[in-house]
Amino acid sequence: MTAPSLDHLRTFVTVHRVGSLTRAAHLLGLSQATVSAHVQALEAVVGFPVFERGRAGVTTTAKGLELARRVAAHVDAIEDALLSPALGGDPVRTVHVGGAAEILSVKVVPRLAELLAAAGGPLRLTFGLPPDLLDALVGGALDLVVSAVPPGREGVTAEPFYDEEFVLVAARSWAGGIPEDVPVVAYAENLPIIRRYWRSVFDGPPSGLRVAAVIPDLRGIRRAVLDGIGMSVLPRYLVDEDLEDGALIALDEPQVAPLNTLYLATRSGEAQRIPEVAAVAAALRRIIA
Repeated sequence: MTAPSLDHLRTFVTVHRVGSLTRAAHLLGLSQATVSAHVQALEAVVGFPVFERGRAGVTTTAKGLELARRVAAHVDAIEDALLSPALGGDPVRTVHVGGAAEILSVKVVPRLAELLAAAGGPLRLTFGLPPDLLDALVGGALDLVVSAVPPGREGVTAEPFYDEEFVLVAARSWAGGIPEDVPVVAYAENLPIIRRYWRSVFDGPPSGLRVAAVIPDLRGIRRAVLDGIGMSVLPRYLVDEDLEDGALIALDEPQVAPLNTLYLATRSGEAQRIPEVAAVAAALRRIIA
């Protein structure tokens, strides 16, 4: 099989990351027609479609996603090598960090200056769910991911570095209430965080709970709970001050608090090979832990 052109692969990786031929053309400084031609030429070489076209842009096919996982990091490495100081360039490496919006916003952003000093250059934070962020890490779009689940990806190295402690909380107006009688503010319809807490503390699934609201952001849930809407299970780092000043109360105090381990994930070997990634990883360990 004829080897794909590096230019075509670079175009493919860019379209994959941004999900749009138009945006990719803008980023690459090419016309949209040229971007389309690059994609078509690559598809002719690999023998399968890499994107599905739609009104909202393009979606990477299953085979295209596998191709991106295999080549994106190598395309990035080639570009980094071509921009190295030895070749007369003046590169400033941007470090890309992914994680849940809540923990990055609450624990990392207030100490952003410390993280920027470690990076020694620009920093980009990306919020999302662990599967999507880990896919982006494998594909080369991210350098580090703070993941709430074990990565389980080939080519990814992860270390457990922080245990989130979860607390069943409500506003003081619900003091003395039985948890089963207090309405719930949930992260999702299937009560994923509350269900995990119930199984850990009460040895069974939650049953008979009345869901007052579903808010897919822990910071929004905290606000609703503070306003007396109901109870929820939240990480202690998010409600510690509220518990200390009495704005929130713990409806339950188990002997062993439910924990969820966070992992710091990088592409295998990059934390040793790239000083900026190693420095940011060390700073994240200090800041979050």
